[in-house]
Amino acid sequence: MELSDLRAQIDEIDSEILGLFSRRMKVCEEVADYKRRNNLPVFQKGREKELLAGIKARAPEEYADGAQVIFSNIMDVSKCIQQSRNLDASTAFSPEMLDMEYSGTIACQGVDGAYSGAAGKRLFPSATVEFFPKFDDVFSAVAEGRVKYGIIPIQNSTAGSVSEAYSLMGKYNFSITAMIRLEINHCLAAKKGTDRKEIKKVYSHIQALSQCSEYLKSHGFEQVSYDNTAMAAEFVAGSDEAIAAICSCECAEKYGLEIIDEKIADVYPNCTRFICISRDFCSTSDADTVSVIVGIPDEKNSLYRLLTKFSVSGINLSHIESKIIPGANFEVVFYLDFDGNVSDSRVRTLLAQLEDEAAYFRFIGNYKEML
Repeated sequence: MELSDLRAQIDEIDSEILGLFSRRMKVCEEVADYKRRNNLPVFQKGREKELLAGIKARAPEEYADGAQVIFSNIMDVSKCIQQSRNLDASTAFSPEMLDMEYSGTIACQGVDGAYSGAAGKRLFPSATVEFFPKFDDVFSAVAEGRVKYGIIPIQNSTAGSVSEAYSLMGKYNFSITAMIRLEINHCLAAKKGTDRKEIKKVYSHIQALSQCSEYLKSHGFEQVSYDNTAMAAEFVAGSDEAIAAICSCECAEKYGLEIIDEKIADVYPNCTRFICISRDFCSTSDADTVSVIVGIPDEKNSLYRLLTKFSVSGINLSHIESKIIPGANFEVVFYLDFDGNVSDSRVRTLLAQLEDEAAYFRFIGNYKEML
């Protein structure tokens, strides 16, 4: 038999499968209507496990795992359709609008001259910045209602994600209201009159040290992690030792330091994304990114099936970050960013699915990146 004949057979079988798939989805729509009338949940984990086990048992041994994957995908499509048909209009989100003219106090980590302060002033030009020593303090101030908005660095184009920020996102209840991108121009700065040859230690935030790793290595400097770039500059300004800081040029000038080298990051442009957090769900009408935290069961194919939901929904998953849960025997949660606005029924359907089926679920915002 020629290859063309075999391909013709496959095309014929595929047409039959497509027809059967369409029939199955029509029945699923009737099931969705029945569940809605009788107030039954879309997701019934016990029945799904039973069906998949039966399919694996009935399939030829060499195709058993593949059959289970195919039918789990079919079930995911079915649940997506059922969720869509059962979506109640009352589940629509009603966020408070982000106040771009806000003139109150915003919380930032560090001291005057910190990059987060610059990001905050770009987002809220009329606001007053209150600085806090730790990222934890910023989240706490927002969670307790002492300030309305807080600014936290989340990702850098050179060094990647800010690990501490993601850890704290799992600790506090909050909403991401906006994201802003800031170009970072690091310099090496020391007290005026300091001889470059005498400098042995360089202080800065661990992210800044990472972003300038090649420069630091080439000069043989010992790297000392500090809470914040501006706080490192302030420390260097008050020290009697021959030490230096990595900070912004504006920050060096603010603390009376001499700039020894500019643009010392490994890669340029070097940009950091900062998120604006609030206690209440705030957003903008043009928000185009949704963020959630999801925990999944420690079961075969659970991550694969989580990712499949986005493909089934036709929604782009733009970022995924995992974090180990402290004291939970290496169990992880996933921080997911995906395209969309909560006014879109597809997005609300996906959120409903995630909330129903995930071992842990938290919606943490719908926002837009301000360039």
